[in-house]
Amino acid sequence: MSLYVEGLSKELQSNTNRMAQFQEVMRQQLESSMYGELEKLLSRAKGAEAEVSKKDFEGFRKLFHRFLQVKGPSIEWPKINRPPEDSIQPYDKIKAKGLPDNIADSLNKLVVVKLNGGLGTSMGCKGPKSLISVRNENTFLDLTVQQIEHLNKTYNADVPLVLMNSFNTDEDTKKILQKYRHHRVKIHTFNQSRYPRINKESLLPVAKDMAMTGENADVWYPPGHGDIYASFYNSGLLEQLIAEGKEYIFVSNIDNLGATVDLYILNHLVSQPNGKRCEFIMEVTDKTRADVKGGTLIQYDGKLRLLEIAQVPKAHVDEFKSVTKFKIFNTNNLWISLSAIKRLQEQNDMDMEIIVNPKTLDGGLNVIQLETAVGAAIKCFENALGINVPRSRFLPVKTTSDLLLVMSNLYSLEAGCLTMSERREFPTTPHVKLGSSFTKVQEYLTRFESIPDMLELDHLTVSGDVTFGKHVSLKGTVIIIANHGDRIDIPAGSMLENKIVSGNLRILDH
Repeated sequence: MSLYVEGLSKELQSNTNRMAQFQEVMRQQLESSMYGELEKLLSRAKGAEAEVSKKDFEGFRKLFHRFLQVKGPSIEWPKINRPPEDSIQPYDKIKAKGLPDNIADSLNKLVVVKLNGGLGTSMGCKGPKSLISVRNENTFLDLTVQQIEHLNKTYNADVPLVLMNSFNTDEDTKKILQKYRHHRVKIHTFNQSRYPRINKESLLPVAKDMAMTGENADVWYPPGHGDIYASFYNSGLLEQLIAEGKEYIFVSNIDNLGATVDLYILNHLVSQPNGKRCEFIMEVTDKTRADVKGGTLIQYDGKLRLLEIAQVPKAHVDEFKSVTKFKIFNTNNLWISLSAIKRLQEQNDMDMEIIVNPKTLDGGLNVIQLETAVGAAIKCFENALGINVPRSRFLPVKTTSDLLLVMSNLYSLEAGCLTMSERREFPTTPHVKLGSSFTKVQEYLTRFESIPDMLELDHLTVSGDVTFGKHVSLKGTVIIIANHGDRIDIPAGSMLENKIVSGNLRILDH
């Protein structure tokens, strides 16, 4: 019997080895085919485009190589631990240290970087999302420039603004930058990489040449904000800023209106002793039921690490979404050492989990795009830290429901910064859910003669064909539902408090 078991064991081992060898051969063939296709594409690029594309494709090759090596989930669930107490500091503790006498010295070591690669298509707008008007005719970009200019003037400092554009946003953004020439802010731009989308079946690029129009309009993609490290380094801008004496970047999404320069966090960074310099700070905030999909910080293999929902095994997704076990989430407001980025890039030690993002092109072709997230690199940096910041530092505008909040009297605007109105008695933001008739910005704007008074609002749901007259006031919980074929016009001057409005209400000019 023992001989039989031993023989069976050897046969199973042999089969396993053969399977592993077969898989390795397949991987090598796929990699070789991909490299051949990339070389063909590069041979059709000319001049400056060829040089840029060569660097882009080097990054893509590394990503594709790692994609083929991945076996199973990148996270073993039993190895996940809560971060140690001192690895996530409360903001109040950072703030209690106060500020130095010469704030300008700290500010002069800082660069503000905004992630500006996204389009406004989800809100029905053409062009870069950063050019959508969000408050008093000011765009996201206007508000950013105003914030930094205010810092530079107030403290006689020199904080530059850097925009990471994508090939989708670069041209339109550069045209608009002309209007800031006389502002007291130096503005630099660099471009995210351009990677080829991959045919899901053949695992080869869909692109046939380097063109970005016509048939090739949707065969390229910007590979997520994790690409910031390589693109920033390759652009030469990172080196230039270090030479100018800059030490840290503050990175955030341009549509997060709460992501302003925080002097207390900056002071914490620059006042660390040399041997214990913190190279990476991630701002996190308390999770609510609206944030259950947000990435969270964990301790894994002795390092602070970002855990995204895409990495979670299906059996544990509900546990991940739990507000009791994972109490915080990543705001994507990050403070990172420039010299550390340079070191990790040059040593090829920047390691971020690959996000495989499936898409279907207009013609029905299934493709995948390989992406990375900027926060996932936290595990590569020395003395990384989370800071649990107030919710006010996370004010993203992803939908017109968010836009209604920031356009309303809930917030006041000063020097490009939005702050919750002192007249609101409780600091939480109302929950607003506008229906599909409000999805596109232009349509949304036509449905409000003026933005309602929302100072005492808790919850607003609007569905169907609904319009609002001037000087409407909404308080408590308000639900307005126009059934299919019906229309509701909320009259000018109305005050709705804890009301459900349904049916049909038309107001016609006499």
